[in-house]
Amino acid sequence: MRFFEHQDNARTQTRHLLLVFLAVVVLLVLAVNAALALTWRLVTPGFTGYPAYFFSVNTAVTLLFVLGGWWLETSTLAGGGEKLARRAGAREAWPASRPEEQKLCNIASELAIAAGMAVPQVMVLERVDGINAFAAGWDEDDAVIAVTRGALDRLTRDELQGLVAHELSHVREGDTRLNMRLAGMVFGLEMIFNLGRSMCERGENYQRSLLALPGLAIVATGFLGWVAGRALKAAVSRQREFLADARAVQFTRSKEGLGGVLRKVASQHGSGAATGFHPAVQHMLLVGQQEGVHWLDSHPPLAERIRRIYGRSMPALSSSFDEAAAPLPDSLP
Repeated sequence: MRFFEHQDNARTQTRHLLLVFLAVVVLLVLAVNAALALTWRLVTPGFTGYPAYFFSVNTAVTLLFVLGGWWLETSTLAGGGEKLARRAGAREAWPASRPEEQKLCNIASELAIAAGMAVPQVMVLERVDGINAFAAGWDEDDAVIAVTRGALDRLTRDELQGLVAHELSHVREGDTRLNMRLAGMVFGLEMIFNLGRSMCERGENYQRSLLALPGLAIVATGFLGWVAGRALKAAVSRQREFLADARAVQFTRSKEGLGGVLRKVASQHGSGAATGFHPAVQHMLLVGQQEGVHWLDSHPPLAERIRRIYGRSMPALSSSFDEAAAPLPDSLP
């Protein structure tokens, strides 16, 4: 795997997508202004012009919703990575009494030191039997890596190294912070759509008010902005997964580590590994749940990630030592 080339490509794609995301917000502001201006013309007899500060107020309110949504969404991480991990059902690792958790803590320390990073807090998702993990936290100082019980029971040491290296890359690259900010922007776009929908609702007498016409315009523009925002956020997330995969291979100097993890997940039917997690961490998982609509998926298909690591298609690996390996299909669920 030419991991430096893959990293440069993922970072370039991310920058392009973020510029497009910014353009979507700007276009949404312009579209809301245009829709409300047209509505004002239609409902004003003998139109002679717009009220003072008409466009300024429209722009300010639209941005208020977008930035307010960003603030509301990102405030869920106010307590740092540990708070979010505990909300998802994780507990701190117990290295003193459990050998497999001692091994996990040792791996996290070794890789963090080798990468020149602060050692993250290690936590365990005791009740999750599938192979998965996630990283949370605003930066390296409050970073947490949470690993499922299934990963501890089913992965070799090399594979655990690949898994932890992947999550350390997310911390090092600031992916959690980036994803939460984009989620906040998307939530703000959704709030604009909901504002328009509430303006179109019928009153107690089952009659719509005069706000229904501008509300319809806001619904249309808000919906397009919201869908575009969701698609762009998912596209950014997929590029960050490719970047974290490449960084994991760089950190461990082995494609068999993370590659083995993904191949074992493939034997468990891929997206099923992401079931049962708190919604707040779904987009942070090593393996996400496929939505069925590729452009809204936060994670690339498993088969594509495996092909990038090995340079070719590879069979799935048994997730336990006594089962036969299953073939890896071109398109995983």
